[in-house]
Parts: sequence; C-alpha cells; structure tokens
Amino acid sequence: MSIITSLIVQAIAGALGGNAAGGILKNINLGPIGNSITGALGGSIGGHLLQALIPALAGAAGGAAGGFDIAAAAGQAVGGGFTGAIVTVVVGLIKNALTGPKKA
Repeated sequence: MSIITSLIVQAIAGALGGNAAGGILKNINLGPIGNSITGALGGSIGGHLLQALIPALAGAAGGAAGGFDIAAAAGQAVGGGFTGAIVTVVVGLIKNALTGPKKA
C-alpha cells in the first residue's frame, strides 16, 4: 500500500476517533471541526509512528506487494483511530487547563 493511501486511511480513522472521543468525553469536546482536525492529525502522525514501530501494521507480515491489502488498511485504521482519539483527549485537556472547563 502506498504511503499516500496509508496517510489517508489513518487521517480518516483519526478524525472518526477524535469525534468519538469528543462525543464520549463531553468535557474535552472541541466541537466537530476541532475534533476532526486534531483526530486527523493525531491519526496520521500517530498511525505512521505505530506503522514504523509495529511492522505488522505496515503489511510486512505477508501483505500484497504493490496492491491494496485490506488487513494492512484495517490495522492502520485501528492505529489511526486510536491515536486520533488520544491526541484529541490530550488537546482537550490542555485547552481546559488553559481556559477552564466548558460550562454545561
């Protein structure tokens, strides 16, 4: 799978993970656009780091050479979604520490 495809999968999964984290944890919610941006950035950067640390996410454990490997894409989606959610939570906590928690 190409690096562009990997980054797109990780960014989309990260945006979904960021929005999920913002929806579940209302006190760190950055709004739909904020959650999407932090999630996509966290997903693509964090997913890329996980891909370097865990070669199975890159498809090195028997993926299709040059083709689209659904197992590698699923692994990258999980890694991107997880790291996107984590980055959204961290940014939300930092925002709350600087400005105070959002009033309900």
